[in-house]
Amino acid sequence: SSRPRRRVNPGFQGQLKLYEAMGCAVDSSSALYKRYRLEMLTERYPELQALPREVFAVDPTSICQTPNAEVLYRCRKCRRALFRSSSILSHVEGSGPTAFAHKRVTDSAQLCGGGREKCTSYFTEPVQWMEPALLGVMEGQLLCPKCTSKLGSFSWRGEQCSCGRWVTPAFQIHKSRVDEVRTLPAGNFQAAKT
Repeated sequence: SSRPRRRVNPGFQGQLKLYEAMGCAVDSSSALYKRYRLEMLTERYPELQALPREVFAVDPTSICQTPNAEVLYRCRKCRRALFRSSSILSHVEGSGPTAFAHKRVTDSAQLCGGGREKCTSYFTEPVQWMEPALLGVMEGQLLCPKCTSKLGSFSWRGEQCSCGRWVTPAFQIHKSRVDEVRTLPAGNFQAAKT
C-alpha cells in the first residue's frame, strides 16, 4: 500500500490460485497440477529436446496388472493399452458450436439453438509411448505404438476441443479410436465399453 505502482508477479499469483484450488497442498496427481507442469515445460524447454522423464505418465503395458478401479483405454484396432483414466486432463467445457461461428458461413444464431456439443476427444498428459513422436516437434499425429493407426494429434501450442475450449498444450486422442476397459469388482474379468 505504501508503493501503489508495485504489483505482485502474475505468475506467482497464478501459482497461489493453483495451490488454493488443490486444497493448500501440492498434489502431483491433480489434473490442475499436471496441466500447470506441462505449461511450464514449454517455457523451460522451448526446443523440446531432452524432456525430463517424470513429465511422461507410465506406459500401462509396463505396469503389472493389479485390479483397481481405474479405467484403462486401449486402441480400438489392436487392443494395445494406451493410457489410464488418471492420465486424462479434464477441462472446462467450452461454448460449443458458437466457438466455431467465426469459421462458418451460417448464421451464428442458428448455432446457439441446438445445445452444446460434448467433447469428442480425451486430452491426456504425455505417456511414455508418445515420447519419440513428441521430442523436437511442436505438433504432429499420435499413432498407436503397435499397429500405427491414427489415434489423434498433439500440439505444444494447443488445440481446440470439439466443445470449443482451447487446451494448451494438447495431447488429444479421439474417443472413437479407443475403448474403455473397466475392471469388474468380482474376479479379474474385464468389461469393454465401446
